[in-house]
Amino acid sequence: MTALDDLATTPFHQAEPPARARILSRLADTRLSVALTAEPVGDDIELRMFPLEGGQVALACDTDERLADFLNAPTPYAAMPGRVLAGLMADAGAGLLINPGHPSEMLLDADLLGWLRHALDAAPQAEMARLALRAPAAATLAALAGPLAERLADLRGLISGAALAGVAGGAAGPDSHLLLVAGAPAEDQPAIAKALAETLAFLPEQPGGVDVSFSDAPPPESALRFDLAPQDRPATRPARPKGPPILR
Repeated sequence: MTALDDLATTPFHQAEPPARARILSRLADTRLSVALTAEPVGDDIELRMFPLEGGQVALACDTDERLADFLNAPTPYAAMPGRVLAGLMADAGAGLLINPGHPSEMLLDADLLGWLRHALDAAPQAEMARLALRAPAAATLAALAGPLAERLADLRGLISGAALAGVAGGAAGPDSHLLLVAGAPAEDQPAIAKALAETLAFLPEQPGGVDVSFSDAPPPESALRFDLAPQDRPATRPARPKGPPILR
């Protein structure tokens, strides 16, 4: 079982929208092995395409062994994050078949891959404001607490904790929410904010939105706290993507 399999307790295409969004969010950060027609030449690759009723699709798996098992033979492949492969396929107007025969099997068409790329473009806006913080709304807690706990756990060792608080509305606009992140090195804050903004983009939209901020001040007592105990190994810093491979 892989991380994608663990999320796919219901087959992807039968799951409710929040569950599908969480799987796609994890897919973006998953290293995928995509089948090629031949060994890569530098950054130049040619994907092996398969004709299906809805059009051409590439084949990718979250382990090299799964790819070889499905094709019943060793095969040339390229490894890249799901976010990069999704963008390549969306640009090519083709689909993507992932993990066939496994719990996390999914067939993503070009439109869905385009939506995924758009969601991954989410970025926080830097603003300065005086905020009146309060307890988060119950509905927001129900929708966000679990997924945020999972994503923040990925950053354990890089941040010391976080807190989700409500923001009292007023003349500036409706009530909203704020995710306060503590203990993040200044040089890593933009990448951390981007990673958390992406996570929020895959979750149900909340009235007024959810902003991300960094503060080492104690959060309000009414906030939902995520305390991240240190671990032995350092956290993996959010990836700063390199240029994608070149499709032939």
